[in-house]
This record gives sequence, C-alpha cells and structure tokens, in this order.
Amino acid sequence: MKAAFYTLGCKVNQYETEYMSELLKNAGFDIVSANDEADYYIVNSCTVTATADQKTRQNVRKLKRKHPNSTVILTGCMPQAFPEQSIALKEADIIFSNKNDADILSLINQYNIDKNRIVNIETHSKGDEFSKCSISRFSERIRAFVKIEDGCDRYCSYCIIPKSRGFDRSKDPKDLALEIESLANNGIKEIVLVGINLSSYGKGFDYNIVDAVRICAENEKIKRVRLGSLEPDHITDEIIEGLSNIPKFCPQFHISLQSGCDKTLKEMNRHYSSSEYKEFCTKLRNTFLDATLTTDVMVGFNNESEEDFEESLNFVKSIEFEKVHVFPYSERKGTLASTKGDNVSKEEKERRASIMINETNKIRAEFCKSLIGKRELVLVENMIEPNVYQGYTKNYIPIRFEYSKDIIGEEREVKIIDFNCDSDVCFGLL
Repeated sequence: MKAAFYTLGCKVNQYETEYMSELLKNAGFDIVSANDEADYYIVNSCTVTATADQKTRQNVRKLKRKHPNSTVILTGCMPQAFPEQSIALKEADIIFSNKNDADILSLINQYNIDKNRIVNIETHSKGDEFSKCSISRFSERIRAFVKIEDGCDRYCSYCIIPKSRGFDRSKDPKDLALEIESLANNGIKEIVLVGINLSSYGKGFDYNIVDAVRICAENEKIKRVRLGSLEPDHITDEIIEGLSNIPKFCPQFHISLQSGCDKTLKEMNRHYSSSEYKEFCTKLRNTFLDATLTTDVMVGFNNESEEDFEESLNFVKSIEFEKVHVFPYSERKGTLASTKGDNVSKEEKERRASIMINETNKIRAEFCKSLIGKRELVLVENMIEPNVYQGYTKNYIPIRFEYSKDIIGEEREVKIIDFNCDSDVCFGLL
C-alpha cells in the first residue's frame, strides 16, 4: 500500500505529518510524494486563515478528482475548528481531527472493511493530556522539528487556534529525552523545539523551556538546539539566563509581534505593549552574542488607520529585525474580531503589506551584507546541486558553498563572500 501526505501550515503540522507517516511506515506502507500514484492521500490541513481553508478544500477535491479510486483523508486543524465545513467536503472519505492522529491506521483499516465514509472529530477538553506522539526520523533530514507543546489559551481576538488546538499541554520531559535519543541515533544533528504556544511549555508543572533545551543539548550526538516561535511576555529573565548557559543553544529568536501599534495590539488582545516588546528584544541582544530576531507582522487589522499602520511600520523598522514575515489580516469566523467586521479593503491591505515587506527587506539585505568577510560555523544540511552544499549558521543564516566531498551533517567554518537578495542566501568559501 502507498500513502502520500499533503501538509499545510506550521512546523507543528509538519511534525504531526512525520508522526502519522511513521505510524503508516511501521505498518508496512510505502510513503510517496503527493504527486505520485498512491492508495491513500492524507491532507493535513491548516485553518489559521481563510486562504488556508480554501487551499485545503481545493486539494481534497483535486486529489479525489485526479485519483477517484484512491482514499482521500482529511485531518489537521480545519476539521477541529470547522467540523461542519469539513464534513461538507464529500470528496473526503475519512475525516478526523488533530486530536486523533494516533488513530490513522485503525481508521484506514475500519474504512477498508465496508468503504463507508468515516467522520471522527473529537473535541478538545480542558485537562486533556499531551498526546503520546514521537518520531525517530524527519524526512531524511538532519534537522528535526520536535513538538513539545500543544494548544493555546491566549485568545488573541483574531485567532482561531484555541478552537482548533485546545488548551495548553506539554510533553513529559522523560518522553522528550527518549524521542531525542531515537532521533540522534538516526542521524539528526539539530533539534527545533516547536509548539502552538511554545513559550508556555511546562505551564502548571515544575519544568520549563530551558529544561527542554537542556535535555536536547545533553545528548552528545545533537550539535544544535533552537526554538520555534515565542511569545515575548512568557520568557522571563530567568529563562533568558538559563538559555544563555547552554552552549548548543542557537541564538535565533522568532518573537511574534503582530503589530507595533499599541492601539492595535490592545484590540488584538495581545498581552504586551510595544515598549515591553522592545525591552525584551534589547535583553536578548544584550545577552546573546550575534543574536538574530525575526517576527510576524499583520497589516490591515480591523480599524487599523493609516496612522496606526505608520506607527507599526516605524516600530518594526526601529527593532531592525533580521527577517520579517508580513501578512494581511484575514477575518476568521468564530473569533472575537470577526464580530467587529473587517473595514480595511483588500487593496489597502496589499498596499500596506507591500510597503512593510519592502522596508523590512532592506534591513534584511543590509544585515546580510554586513556578514561579508566574516567566518561563520555552518551545519551542512544538504547538497542542492553537484558539489554545492547548503547549511545554516547558529543564528539561522543560509549559506551555500562548493566542496568536493560529502559533508552533510558536519559543521564547517565558512567565510561569507556574497549575498543574493533574490534567493535570500549568502555564499561562502571553506
């Protein structure tokens, strides 16, 4: 039997695809590309925006149209947040929620008995435990995403994620240690810890994100540990100090901002002010040598005036992020913000997004140009063409260079000699 996954969304979704893929592999399935012929096509959906839902629907329908005799499976966040819309997708033969990833094999076996459509959407409840998911490999790579936290109870006014992911819950440190050992024994060199609200890892317990990083770093085969997206108000001075004392920790911080305008932040129900956010960034740069800061910025949130946008733009420029992901506001039904309308036009959102992208790309380019002439330690991840390798520095700068031998998985010191804005890659020499 052959199975193919089509994954939308965040690093957590990518991890969960790896988990389900491994379950099927262990049961004897061959995992193939979504472009290949397969007996089962699994769409692991994202629902963070209306566009993500649209992509999910399009792919489910396309796969069934192209492969009418195959079984199409829909899972992920969309069934969890919008069960009625998901059930309405008649092209999906099996529908289950992200709470039931572990059941994928049993659901397939059940469907094969009589070919009756299966809908298994179980809602999240307060007090749910962290699912016993673990992986031993990651798509033939040397860098693996490892989910250690799930759920979110922040309730930002624009966000549907609490509905699709439930409440905060954390992976037991003992389970994490076993998973890291398995990954390390199968060639993984770098761990990226991820979660829906990663900063809240250990909430309600006597451990936190520093303990998770330390567990990874204590494995001798792991060379680097980095973190996924963080919320600024959850990272205390004690956590910053703890991370700074772990040599394998990578000082690259993706700190969700959303807006640099205090009025907009309040309407978004974010839990910090712009001045508090800036203070946090200053602490990180003062603590970690060569730290890089990246972020997400939303434009065109309901009631964002031109003045609000300019305030946000100026704030973002003042932080001098090394990279910024910019996206227009997308109204999500079921959120508090959706009850207040969406009064910024699509054209205006696109205009503001374009301005924000252009201004932040200039800062990115200047930063990368400043690296020319420096020597950086690169963990080599893959060969992108014959004798051309690519890897990342500890602060997550992509570097390409030529070499005649296979050095994937090794750390090499590389001198940076150029930067290409279009490909967003630096070039180096050993």
